[in-house]
Amino acid sequence: MRGANVEQSALDFTGINLDDPLRSQVALSEAEALGEIFRPIRKSIKAHDCTRAILVGHNAAFDQGFLNAAVNRCGIKRNPFHPFSSFDTASLAGLVYGQTVLARACRAAGIEFDNKAAHSARYDTERTAELFCAMVNRYKDLGGWQLAQREQEMDGTE
Repeated sequence: MRGANVEQSALDFTGINLDDPLRSQVALSEAEALGEIFRPIRKSIKAHDCTRAILVGHNAAFDQGFLNAAVNRCGIKRNPFHPFSSFDTASLAGLVYGQTVLARACRAAGIEFDNKAAHSARYDTERTAELFCAMVNRYKDLGGWQLAQREQEMDGTE
């Protein structure tokens, strides 16, 4: 992660040690990691005849900034994610559940949340995905997709 601007307070909070000698033995390089992450995303984009993927994140603009910076550092020519569009579960959960904090939003959605496991990338990502799906499914159950479809039919943009 040479050239990355990493706040010491974030490292202290998460317990990550960038200088841990084990990191170089087991961790992928940033470019390799992005390649591993992007491979299934690109495959899905192609399978669904899309041009870009949309990032879903809790405070997505924050994640998108890190992702875009990493893509630039690694010289990746085509980021599979749209450069600025995203679904932000913090904003959506504020609207749907009146809660913007991930733990509180998950609990409001009926999703278990373990504060001890929180703030690991994997745990928070999994809870964010569950939260996003809960909100999308709730919208669908309330007839949201039918409303959008009716509006498209009225506009002739089906």
